[in-house]
Amino acid sequence: MRISRIAAGAGMATWMAVASLLLGSTGLSGVAAASKGGSVENTPPGQYCTDNGGVVETRQAAYNTNGGPILRLAGIRSFCRWTSKSDGSRIYVALDTLYTTNPSLAALAYYSQTQPGNCTGNPASCYCSLLGGTDLFGGINAAGGGWIKNNSVDRVLDACIFPDNSTIDSWGLFYHSAGIVRGIDLDGILRYPNPYAKKH
Repeated sequence: MRISRIAAGAGMATWMAVASLLLGSTGLSGVAAASKGGSVENTPPGQYCTDNGGVVETRQAAYNTNGGPILRLAGIRSFCRWTSKSDGSRIYVALDTLYTTNPSLAALAYYSQTQPGNCTGNPASCYCSLLGGTDLFGGINAAGGGWIKNNSVDRVLDACIFPDNSTIDSWGLFYHSAGIVRGIDLDGILRYPNPYAKKH
């Protein structure tokens, strides 16, 4: 698929996000470590994930996940996944987003708990877009796309990617806007602290 066809069928914001996804860096030194015989889990971000009760999953970008032959794309990202022991819900955060001590748009979106606007279709995807991110592959279409891992409890992950390349689970972000925690409360887990937290 040529990038010009993606641009023709998507808005400029979506085009920019897709272009950065396809052409930009993944921001993960752990992927390089894994490909050289190392392990993502043994990198500082991977170790931080597991030390805080998470599980590292390396996923591949894919198009056409709603049916038909899946087109595996070039993008590879590693995520930290937390599963709630009480209800089985899950939340995913890209390792680089989890580990940075600098502000990221994904962390700020999570912490702010901005209320959703009017959405149609997939509410988590729409909410991600309203916040300035995207989890769409090739614009709005029925083919679908996401970050896949065949032997995971969630085969396809809808991950909201922001212009700074920070990335968080779209559904976890959406539910958190209503005060519902999926997997684990990331306040105190993300290394960038909550700037909206009440001072004692």
